[in-house]
Amino acid sequence: MFRWIAWPIPFLESCRRRFGDVFTVRFVFGDVVFITDPALIKAVFRGDPDVLHAGEASAAPLESLMGRNSVLLLDGPEHIRQRKLMLPSFHGDRMSRYGELIREITEAEVERWPVGKPFALRPRTQAITLEVIMRAVFGIQDAERLNHLRDRINRLLDIGNNRFALATIALPPVRNTLGRRTWARFERLRADVDEVLYDEIARRREDPTTAERDDVLSILLQARDEEGKTMTDVELRDELVTLLAAGHETTATALAWAFDLLLHDPSTLERLQAEIGGGESDEYLGAVIEETLRVRPVIPGVIRKLKAPFELDGYELPEGMRVAPNIYLTHRRSDVYPEPEAFRPERFLEQPTDTYSWIPFGGGIRRCLGASFAIFEMKVAITTVLKQVELRAALPEPDRIRRRAITFAPEKGTMVIVDRRRERPSPLPERAEATA
Repeated sequence: MFRWIAWPIPFLESCRRRFGDVFTVRFVFGDVVFITDPALIKAVFRGDPDVLHAGEASAAPLESLMGRNSVLLLDGPEHIRQRKLMLPSFHGDRMSRYGELIREITEAEVERWPVGKPFALRPRTQAITLEVIMRAVFGIQDAERLNHLRDRINRLLDIGNNRFALATIALPPVRNTLGRRTWARFERLRADVDEVLYDEIARRREDPTTAERDDVLSILLQARDEEGKTMTDVELRDELVTLLAAGHETTATALAWAFDLLLHDPSTLERLQAEIGGGESDEYLGAVIEETLRVRPVIPGVIRKLKAPFELDGYELPEGMRVAPNIYLTHRRSDVYPEPEAFRPERFLEQPTDTYSWIPFGGGIRRCLGASFAIFEMKVAITTVLKQVELRAALPEPDRIRRRAITFAPEKGTMVIVDRRRERPSPLPERAEATA
């Protein structure tokens, strides 16, 4: 357990060298069977969801923050209901309308970056993605209310970046002994966020313009299940916290990894800049993002808890066992990805991503609801940054992977230097804009 928390990458790689594609790790909360073979991952992702519970498997570390109604923590009919209610929020047409919002937020953040001084990029990308998710989810225009909500959410989410605090939140034995003060602080911060969220839900229910708005909260307020029922305030709160917690930290980290890899690979960066300058295609940008998520997956794995015995690779796994497709190790299979350690976006131009060997967003009926939005946001943000400034790496080697709460993040936050700001094109005359 200590090695998994402190040195997850060396630990995982040593297990694969010793045991191969299937191995069991004995954690303090129970045994977990890790799998890295795409064929076995397919069997799990396509297995009976009544036998393979994803929500129950993830509940321990997440329920205290997200609540028991989170779509991530539900199983069976309840999960299907919540997923159907949330799906319209991520419809392609609606998602594309957020493009201008993402660009404006990114431009405003990049304007604050210092020129000629090294700085950590990951906190800056997190500022972008938090602002995006808050504006997209809540659609709040009032600056004072937005700042108030942002401040409370930041304080709540930051507590999870401390390893002891994370253990306190996830493990009741720690919570009830050494971590009592930490748990009390977490409860206060959570109550502060809940107060603001319930107030915003009440405001929006009474607002006659809610039906005309396209932010996520307005859409969820109008959603109806097959019986015509809407979400309760508690269900809305849990889904909003889930979107805020899961929807910005992961994308911010993926963006930081993308720039870390690009800035240490001049030929790839040059090819990407040429494509962006041409403006006719984003095919290579898509390959860059796919390769970033392959070689630097933000989440190390996904997990299922067995509600009945389950046969896997000739083994009879008992009820209660946890099975975990390991994203990190699967993405580094040399039989699937030649030179697996190399950053080569071209591999995804030659061969599209595979459902069971490229799994940064999980898979099956539990695949991340926001996967398309995350990739879209990365495309817009990367394009905007490269058009606005000229960046270079502040360190000679790519950043190492370290654990940050439940994510794999750049150890030093991706240190970069802005060499210069690019000239922005003058706006078109009013008549030309109208013609266009």
